[in-house]
Amino acid sequence: MAGTDMPLARLLEHLDRLAHKALALWDIPANARATRINVSENTTYLVEADGGFRAVLRVHRDSYHTRHAIQCELAWIDALDRDKVVVTPGHYRGRDGQAIQSCTIDGLDAPRFLVLFEFVEGVQPEESGDLKAPFEKLGAMAARMHRHTMSWTRPHDFERLIWDDATVFGPQATWGNWRDAPNVDATLRPVLEAAERTIRTRLAAYGKGHDRFGLIHADMRLANLLIKGTDTRLIDFDDCGFGWFMYDFAAAISFIETDPAIPDLKASWLRGYRRVRDLPASDEAEIETFIMMRRMALLAWIGSHIEAPEPQALAPHFATDTARLAQAWLERLQAQADKV
Repeated sequence: MAGTDMPLARLLEHLDRLAHKALALWDIPANARATRINVSENTTYLVEADGGFRAVLRVHRDSYHTRHAIQCELAWIDALDRDKVVVTPGHYRGRDGQAIQSCTIDGLDAPRFLVLFEFVEGVQPEESGDLKAPFEKLGAMAARMHRHTMSWTRPHDFERLIWDDATVFGPQATWGNWRDAPNVDATLRPVLEAAERTIRTRLAAYGKGHDRFGLIHADMRLANLLIKGTDTRLIDFDDCGFGWFMYDFAAAISFIETDPAIPDLKASWLRGYRRVRDLPASDEAEIETFIMMRRMALLAWIGSHIEAPEPQALAPHFATDTARLAQAWLERLQAQADKV
């Protein structure tokens, strides 16, 4: 986890103690216990108590979001659910009536923000199975959300992350510099530099029109989709922010961009999307640009989160595979230009 120099194992010990201490901030069963289930930007816990009570506690990473930014996330989640755009998880208010709690513990330099979400029943789609139907569902869901954000009146001073080329490649990149990622050596750097230049050039021409850039989920992967019967819920809005609408497809295939099934999944996603909202060919044409931008953002993320288990597992081949993707993409663009 970025944002601290403390070894991950020790940090997690402190966060586990903080999670147990923080449960008293909500009016939940006194025998509730928290079990860590995920470590990424934030640390997530399953909260259980006798009698069947279950909830999900999110302990926010230090300095990733302000309290106001988290309030804005919750406001959008509530609006999407209230306006029947997608079904989203609700959240509990603490004993003080506030949705966002703060807690500190010896060993941590600063208090952490916490949100307690309702537990969502359901299962994630199996990645080893046929993903065409889930991706078609994802596409339709994304289109409904994009249509909603174009008309939704946001709260005053709405604050969320921005996902554009400046925040991916700039000097203050949200996830760091891809050049610092493991195994980015002199052999790979030239093609990745060329990919960055091309992404920036294409997106400058593409622009940020109201119909293509707005509030997006930015992490709409199958891992964040829970299905129970005919009910489908979207979870984990922690990365939601302002970006290009088509970036939502790129985020949907995070870490599996080299899978041969991607063209079919893209076709399914677009089919679902166009059932809900028109999509000009000019928008579809830039989807591969966003795939490449997201992939390079993930390369930076691996470098800045290398203490965590998932980045460590991905690190050995991720840079090489990213360079291969970049080379193939640049060659396709050149071939298209040669035909003109």
